[in-house]
This record gives sequence, structure tokens and C-alpha cells, in this order.
Amino acid sequence: MNDKIGARRALVTGASGFIGARLVPALMAEGWSVRVLARTPSKLDPRWRDDVEICQGDATNDNDLHRALADVDVAYYLLHSMDGKGDFIERDKKLAHGFAAVAKELDVPRIIYMGGLHDDEADLAPHMASRAEVGQILAESGVPTTILQAGVVLGEGSASFQMLRHLTERLPAAIAPKWVANRVQPIDIEDVVYYLVEAAKLPPDESGALDIGMEEIYTYRDMMKRYADVTGLSSRSLTTVPVLTPDLASHWVGLVTPVDAGVARPLVGSLIDDAVKGMGRARDVRDVIPDPPGGLTGFDDSVRANTTGIDPERFGRIARRVVGAVALTSVIGSILTKPDGTWYRKLAKPPWQPPAAAFPVVWTGLYATIAGASTMALAERIENGDRDGARDYAIALGANLTLNASWSGVFFRSKSLGLSAATAGLLAASSADLARRGWQTRPQIGTVLVPYAAWCGFAAALSTSIARRNS
Repeated sequence: MNDKIGARRALVTGASGFIGARLVPALMAEGWSVRVLARTPSKLDPRWRDDVEICQGDATNDNDLHRALADVDVAYYLLHSMDGKGDFIERDKKLAHGFAAVAKELDVPRIIYMGGLHDDEADLAPHMASRAEVGQILAESGVPTTILQAGVVLGEGSASFQMLRHLTERLPAAIAPKWVANRVQPIDIEDVVYYLVEAAKLPPDESGALDIGMEEIYTYRDMMKRYADVTGLSSRSLTTVPVLTPDLASHWVGLVTPVDAGVARPLVGSLIDDAVKGMGRARDVRDVIPDPPGGLTGFDDSVRANTTGIDPERFGRIARRVVGAVALTSVIGSILTKPDGTWYRKLAKPPWQPPAAAFPVVWTGLYATIAGASTMALAERIENGDRDGARDYAIALGANLTLNASWSGVFFRSKSLGLSAATAGLLAASSADLARRGWQTRPQIGTVLVPYAAWCGFAAALSTSIARRNS
């Protein structure tokens, strides 16, 4: 127990994370002395970093845990291994066992942990099962443990909120996995922090799991529609299909949104079941902790608060411009192309040239990927504050589309085989550069553009071969 008279000391692990970074100043505002365990102190929020006791170390190291947990009145366990590096279940289990053992040895009065809303009797997805197992390990440690169980936490910086936000903003209509029809009881981040702080005030004999959540219950589809309504977006339409497994759906989410596929996988997995209060043996938090002053934050108010400074229509505006430019390129190229002309039919062509019918099919798919990937690249660069990078990408895209449309005119109209081969070579180099810029924005974007670069490289080789055969 903290021996400084009148002072209470809290240890916060995961203090650089979404919840921990907000919990620290809230505890200090309540008069707590805060210690944080951090591997990289420079990642801590500079607004409060100098006002806390920093224990530099790793939660996997017993010596570091002993230093961090010594003389604390409460320990917040906000650690998880959901980082996309795999094997998070075993890593989370090992972390929890180590933390619980040291907390017990040092007679820590209370552990507070954030878990997820779940049915205790259900066959849970790996992510939810792991979170439930961590809670059980901590609860069985012999240290009084409070487990706050939440569904989707709404707040800027939350991976769950980012997924909801970007799926809504980027998909006015989509074919979605069936889990978008499952029920979710979300909660605002400010209310989560309130409950975390209040849980530290519970009497010593008060332990166990407590369900937290706002009054409203939605399906994930409903949340997307509500987000669109609140932020002024057009109506969203989702059609569900049963064929998208959680693994496939996570790759879909990882492509459409900036949420890493490795993080999206456990998030999506946690949505395959309902996430509402009262499904398991946990009590309602209202049995032991009163509502926040003024009541719980509703969904609409939460979205408004957490989208301040965000332009929800940015992606749509960029998409319209990019799609318009790509469509214009496609139309110009189609007008200039004359594959059925006498001149073209008489040209000597290599035996590996694809049939004429293949070209419009391939180009239609490639134009769609150029439009989608480039919209994401531009939007994400701007959102990340890289306006210079967005400008450079836009210039590169403009140059690429110009070369794309120009090749048809040079080849079919000017009938200049040498110049067309040179133009095709420049287009191939430009397309490879576009894929590189997309990869720098986000690897998934660059991967989507690789087929375009590869096809342009093939087209350059084909143009060069035709030029040589007919020189």
C-alpha cells in the first residue's frame, strides 16, 4: 500500500494506448498520483508525460513488473497483443499470468481490467475468448479484480471506431458480411474513462465483471447508417452475404480502411457474436457504480463529439474527382483506339499478344483499381497531414492518366510505332511509380496497383515488339 499519507497511487499500463492515454489525466484530475509502465516513454502523451512517474520497462519482465507494481493502490491492466504480429492469444495469456503473479506477491489492493461484452457460455471468437481468458486469469489471482466489459468503444483513435467511420465514409453501397446484422451496445470513450476511475473507489470486497454500455442497442449496419445521418452523409445501403468469413472480411476491412488487417482480424472476429449487456454472468455496472453526471453519452452525441475536426465528406469528394479523371481517360482512350482498322490488322504481331477481346475486359478492371486505390491514397495522405505527398501523388496520377490516354492516339491515330513504344515505356515507369507511392501510403494500396503496373509493363514490351517487327 502507498505509504505517502493522503496520496493514492495508480499504476497504468498501456498508457500510450487509446484508453490509457485518456485515463491518466482523468486519474490525476481526481487527485491520484500516477505511475506508468512504458517501454518507450517518448510515445507517452506530452501533455501529461512530465506530470507522472515513469517506470521504463516491459510487462514481460518480472523485475520491471516488481518496480512498477510496488506500493500502488490500484493497477490498471490495459495490455493486449492485438498488434497484427500473430500468436496474440498465447502472448496475452503469458502477460496476464506474469502480471497477476507479481500483483499478488506485492499485495496490490486491486486490479482493474477492460474486457469485452460476451456470453460466458458461447463458443467465442479467438479475440473475445482471449480477452475473457485474461480477465479470468486476473480474477483468479487472489487480487481483488474489477473487469469492465464493453462493446464497441466510440472515440477518435479507437480501432473499432476507425473501422466504423471509414467503412461508412467509403462505402455508400456495399456487399457486407453477415455480422453487420449482429447487435452491438456501444459506449463513448469518456464514459469508459469515468467507469475506470470510479472502479478504483470500490470497497475492497467488491470484485467481479461489470457490463458497461450506453442505452442504445444497434446492429453494426444501423451504426453505419446512424453515423452517416449524424455526419451529413448520404444514405448507406448494405447487402449481407454469408460467404465472407471473419478472415476474408478482415482482409476486406484492411483493404477498404486504414485499419491494419492484422488488427482488423480480431476486431471482425469479435463482431461475429452479439455484444450487448446482460448476455453472461457479469452484473450491470449500475449495480455498483452510478451513471456519469449528466447521464451516459448517446450514440449521436458521441459521433458528433468524436468527429470534430474530421471532414466525413472528404473521401467522397476525392472519389468523385478521381473517378471522373479515370473515366475521362477511359473514354478518350476508347475513342482513339481502332483495333478493327485495316492498318492495325495488317501489322505483324508477336504470337504472345492476347486476343483483342481481352483488352477492354482487362482495362475496365484496371481503371476501377486505379480509381479506388488512388482515392484512398490521396484521402489518407491528406488525413495524415501529408498534403505535399497528396499533391505529389495527384501530379503523378495526372501524368499517368495523360500517358495512358496518349498512347492510343500515338499508336492508332499517329501510327508512330517507335513513339508509341517509347510512350508505353514511360507509362510503365509511371505506373510502377504510382504503385510505389501507393505502397508508401499503405502497403495494401500499393498491392492493389501492382497489377496495373505489371500490365503496363507487358503493354510496353508488346508495343516494342510490334515496333521492331514492323520497322
